[in-house]
Amino acid sequence: MIEHLDLSSVVAEQPDPLLFATVSGAHLYGFPSRDSDVDLRGVHLLPVDALIGLREAEETRSRMWVRDGVEMDLVTHDLRKFVRLMLRRNGYVLEQLLSPLVVHTSGLHTELAALAPDVVTTHHAHHYRGFACTQWRLFEKNDELKALLYTFRALLTGIHLMRSGEVVAHLPTLCGTVAEAPAYLGELIAAKAEAEHGPATGTDPERLRADVEALHRTLDAAQAASALPDAVTGAYDALHDLVVRARLGQHVQG
Repeated sequence: MIEHLDLSSVVAEQPDPLLFATVSGAHLYGFPSRDSDVDLRGVHLLPVDALIGLREAEETRSRMWVRDGVEMDLVTHDLRKFVRLMLRRNGYVLEQLLSPLVVHTSGLHTELAALAPDVVTTHHAHHYRGFACTQWRLFEKNDELKALLYTFRALLTGIHLMRSGEVVAHLPTLCGTVAEAPAYLGELIAAKAEAEHGPATGTDPERLRADVEALHRTLDAAQAASALPDAVTGAYDALHDLVVRARLGQHVQG
């Protein structure tokens, strides 16, 4: 489990400053298995000379390794790229930004998180709808609990977001806040704890399909009735100013 890992050392090993690093994936979603890998996500800050010369800048860095018997996966984006993703109705990066499983933080992390509600629109429903469809197709191929739980998690996150404007990625919490969540999800979460790629043994395929289709309809209705705006309006300038300040070396330290 992540409690026994020294994740702070991962931050110190990075070639450029990290503005934040959080844990994503199954640990964030509330259904890690005994053999789950640890998905670390964050933002690094490239120096100015890395952006203005002829060499291609490392806007995205990805690394996988094993530490203390646990597979680690680290993906970070340069601040400018991350902010652009925030402005493209990308729910995944918002989940990373707002993850309560914080490995490293800074003042800029706090500022980014404070601006997150201002980039949420009704179009974020498309992100979660698409992600759920992708995971459902994967479940139909491999019959694994992981893909099935990812499907339900995406749909419930999208529904909750459309209704409340709040990004919640933790499936057990969503089961208590979204009334339409199937009652059997708790049992599936408990079964997933035994193995990362365990099969969805004992489930009724027809019932699962019916429940997933019903949640898609619920997400459609929640989007149509949402009080969220249809486009980002006031956050662009604030995010632009934040990127400029960070690049010029102001307010970077945690």
